[in-house]
Amino acid sequence: MGSRMLKPVQDTLPFDDLAEIPNASDWCQRWQGRRHSFRHVSEGGFDARRYVVEVLPEKAAKEFVVEHHYSGSFPSARFRFGLYDIGDDEARLCGVAVFGVPVTAAVLTRPLPDLQPYVESVECSRFVLTDACPANSESWFLARCFDELLVHGVRGVVSFADPVPRRDASGTLVAVGHVGTIYQATNAVYMGRATPRTMKLLPNGAVLNARMLQKVRRQEQGHEYAERLLTRLGAPAPRAGADPKEWLREALVAVGARNQRHRGVHRYVYRLGRNRRERENIRLGLPTSGTFPKTPDGR
Repeated sequence: MGSRMLKPVQDTLPFDDLAEIPNASDWCQRWQGRRHSFRHVSEGGFDARRYVVEVLPEKAAKEFVVEHHYSGSFPSARFRFGLYDIGDDEARLCGVAVFGVPVTAAVLTRPLPDLQPYVESVECSRFVLTDACPANSESWFLARCFDELLVHGVRGVVSFADPVPRRDASGTLVAVGHVGTIYQATNAVYMGRATPRTMKLLPNGAVLNARMLQKVRRQEQGHEYAERLLTRLGAPAPRAGADPKEWLREALVAVGARNQRHRGVHRYVYRLGRNRRERENIRLGLPTSGTFPKTPDGR
């Protein structure tokens, strides 16, 4: 792949803050330092001879995801794959895909009821490519990941796209909202939106998820992480013998946490198999929709 492919795009993007654009467009989304950008297919497309996909150690995967993915966090992972550019005689990590364990088994068993959760079905929890990757890299990378997952006995993958934009306390946009363009472009089955909920947002716009709050209330394993997070933001330290529920209420007020209503994330499912018949024999447990969402909420 020549240097023409990697030169800056000359065309001007017809927008400045969209999270995603229709999958029929000539632009492909990329990430660098947790900020999104776009590559244009006129750069020359994707040359598979220049790239390889390898199993990635957790440390390397976590460092890459935390640096580049908009969430700034790394989930519980079963499989981690890296996309390497080997075109310049030196392997350079330019993409990471993480497939792991969701908070509850129902995330997997509701859409894929006949597959053993965490073994035959997993969640695609992170998928990020840097702006060094040319257009069309993501579909090739995702397909290679699915080939490897199938070898390990995985038959189904569930993924979600969060379409709700988020702002920090100053009003700065920190998450622009996603509709799952890459999933739509790679023939995932769209299964509508997950359950609506109310999110608890920290002043920086990060989500304090419901499971973490529950750990604090019940003093379950992992509650210390949430408590340290809140105290770093200005909450009083937990007192010995104090009611954890009462402390949590006071801590959330102290740090300025706020609620944001969420209509539910978009749910996508892939059925994996060696051929079309194997894929279609995997039963789906939720209704499907042939109409893909096209814009984030509030757009």
